[in-house]
Amino acid sequence: MNTIEKRRSIRKYKDDPVSQQLISELVWAARLAPSAKNRQPWKFIVFTGEQKDRLLDTMNTGIENTEKALAQTGGDASGLPDAKNTLRIMRQAPVTIIVMNPGGSSPYVPADTDTRTTEICDTLSIGAAVQNLLLAAQEKGLGTLWIANTLYAYDELCEFIGEKGQLACAISLGYPDEDPNPRPRKPLEDILEFR
Repeated sequence: MNTIEKRRSIRKYKDDPVSQQLISELVWAARLAPSAKNRQPWKFIVFTGEQKDRLLDTMNTGIENTEKALAQTGGDASGLPDAKNTLRIMRQAPVTIIVMNPGGSSPYVPADTDTRTTEICDTLSIGAAVQNLLLAAQEKGLGTLWIANTLYAYDELCEFIGEKGQLACAISLGYPDEDPNPRPRKPLEDILEFR
């Protein structure tokens, strides 16, 4: 419980590198997560250095493309400032981990009920694996930020990554350069009901 209570989303990182051995230990913890039908629908791709810079430049291009498209169509662009801020944070962290669902497909294409059900179950499974990784990182003195804003550059990132499947999320990883206070949580009585 102590690790769960102490974990925070980190938005400021030190420049210190994170060893491949340490990252491997975190992914080891991630792979122990439960998954629907034991499909283990995850792949973790680690970007550092120049490759991370290229990945994030691609994300920047994707966000700019989305911004232009929304401006032309009059679509809702309210999430773009947050996506740009997330990208700024990702550039600070020495490591970006991309999490793929190798059996998934783009969330922007239609799917039949069976396919969509499988993808929902896989997404839940990936969430469990990511949480394991975040908690293991906390225990090792590392900071993380779980990122969904990759959706604003989905096609560009998928093309750059060059992997089959669905881009589920990204994780920024590094040694924290902040110790944020806990975020407010809903009271237990608001979220728990016994019947």
